[in-house]
Amino acid sequence: MVDKTIYSIFKGGSKTYFYSTIFFPERAKEDVFKLYSFVRKADDLVDSIPQQTQEFYEFKDKYHEALKGDITGDIVIDSFVEVLLRKNFEPKWVNAFLNSMEMDITKSTYKNLDELMVYLYGSSEVIGLFMARILDLHEYSFTAARHLGRAMQFINFIRDISEDLKLGRVYFSQEDLQDFKLPSLDFKDTKARPNEFRAFIQKQLDTYFEWQKKAEEGFAYIPKRYLIPIKTASDMYNWTGRKICKDPFIVYKKKVKPTISRIVSTIAYNAILLRESDQIKDLRLTLNYLSE
Repeated sequence: MVDKTIYSIFKGGSKTYFYSTIFFPERAKEDVFKLYSFVRKADDLVDSIPQQTQEFYEFKDKYHEALKGDITGDIVIDSFVEVLLRKNFEPKWVNAFLNSMEMDITKSTYKNLDELMVYLYGSSEVIGLFMARILDLHEYSFTAARHLGRAMQFINFIRDISEDLKLGRVYFSQEDLQDFKLPSLDFKDTKARPNEFRAFIQKQLDTYFEWQKKAEEGFAYIPKRYLIPIKTASDMYNWTGRKICKDPFIVYKKKVKPTISRIVSTIAYNAILLRESDQIKDLRLTLNYLSE
């Protein structure tokens, strides 16, 4: 049974993650809820206006106390650490995550992709590693898991350009902006250079789809009972990418997100698709056996 505080944090966050996750088997679902509530709470502290800087550092200190064996009384932190210990998360992964969250307090721009990759590792790639451990996947899957976390975060950057500008942040290479002759991503500048902005967004989308393709190569490591919600989340982010590709300026008009009905219908479709693929696989095995 998921704690109501953890449940409300998750439900109030990402619709795609929430409605995909509820289709995991019960124990995995509980662990994912605990993981997501931990990362969401930290993220919300640094994304609030004004930033809750002191509260973030208190959150960070409490995590380290819990890691030493103390009961902090914070259900989000205590529950996460319980999963960390049971599922053998690497503490360095959590440190990388917290360091990236701290970068949102101290840093607002990134010179190039290499610099951004440091942030992406802690803010998203380690989430993929946490998920791989929760689902007991082989370490062969870790590279794909990192790519999946990174890709999902990057498409969020593209989708949330307008929202991040209000926070004073730009999560894209400043070298890319210079290459496309964009003084900034403020609407007044991109509106004045529409072709350059469209080309800039296309380059970012190409990067997303490249990482996403590498992530999907790892689906072969995931048991079907876990693959349906993961594939659904990936499908929804691909849908978001295609939507933005058609009209890059949509990022200034609204937050591009799939509806709940689209998410649920995609889950149903994937359940049928994967079941049929299993049947085809069984048929091939039978035919191979008969031909021997």
